[in-house]
Amino acid sequence: MSQHIVVRVRLYNMVLLSLSEEERCGLEGIVRRGTAEHRLVRRAKIVLELVSSQSLVATASKLGINREQVALWRDRYLAGGISALERDRARSGRPKQIRPDKEEAVLTLTRMTRPEGGTHWSVRTMAAVAGVSKASVQRMWAAHGIKPHLIRTFKLSKDPRFEEKLVDVVGLYLDPPERALVLCVDEKSQIQALDRTQKGLPMKKGRCATMTHDYRRHGTTPLFAALNVLDGSVIGSCKEQHRHQEFLAFLRQIDRKTPGELDLHLVLDNYATHQYPAVKAWLEEHSRFHLHFVPTSCSWLNLVERFFALITTKRIRRGSFSSMRELEVEIRDFLRVHNADPKPFKWTASAEAIIEKIGRCRETIETLH
Repeated sequence: MSQHIVVRVRLYNMVLLSLSEEERCGLEGIVRRGTAEHRLVRRAKIVLELVSSQSLVATASKLGINREQVALWRDRYLAGGISALERDRARSGRPKQIRPDKEEAVLTLTRMTRPEGGTHWSVRTMAAVAGVSKASVQRMWAAHGIKPHLIRTFKLSKDPRFEEKLVDVVGLYLDPPERALVLCVDEKSQIQALDRTQKGLPMKKGRCATMTHDYRRHGTTPLFAALNVLDGSVIGSCKEQHRHQEFLAFLRQIDRKTPGELDLHLVLDNYATHQYPAVKAWLEEHSRFHLHFVPTSCSWLNLVERFFALITTKRIRRGSFSSMRELEVEIRDFLRVHNADPKPFKWTASAEAIIEKIGRCRETIETLH
């Protein structure tokens, strides 16, 4: 660390100020830096000019500012160095104009009521009703994290065996049985082979990729998939329909593609084909298959839904398919790439935590209604 002596002598408008080489380089770097804030550059120039002229008057005249401003940043620099130039002193700011009771009234209106002729409040409609400015409404909503323009969907299960099924499935995820595979099985139905009417434009600087809003339909296909919870690999197959016959064919495919000495625990939803008499008869003949049904209206509990979201985002939504055959080829190619380097989806929530959260949700709904 270089040593230097700062000598400060006030004699009328004279100031003696010296800098070490390191300090000078730091200040000159700020001045030359093209991305530095203007206010910081100006303060660095004040200090550098003071070292050169040793005069408050001369420095103020050359930089087009008043002497008080030069003296202010000279003293700030002497007290704290370059870091003192980078920050302003805290200001108390303008006092709040909205009374706390008024603010609470606006927040209550936002949460508990709706505007006449509308489903949710906007900044303008709330400002007109509450008698405050739009900016005040915006500040209050931002401070309390309220976003009336956003909405999320949900549905609470009415399954009488909800907790029993939930504990069963979550237990498979968190503590799978030994010498067994846990497979999450479901069908992604109605995957459309949409063919865009024109070629899209590639993305470039300042513009995202584009695709036409209109398309030609070339049919749909269901994708049957079984996600291996252990390693994230997927057994998949496209079918023409999703009846119990296709489901049985998929069960046979699972039987062929998994080690015969392992038990198979399948997590399924309550779709009728999964409990069809012919399916039950086949399962009785194949005792290594064990079915675990998620509660009704709880598709989120089946981890294969996470894989369906992945294939939709990465391959289907932006795709353009001239035929059903092309769509099925692309799906099989996605499965091949995915299975070459699979990544498991890790379940972390305990059954107790889920039950507690849903309990709070039920209490809130009952309180509101």
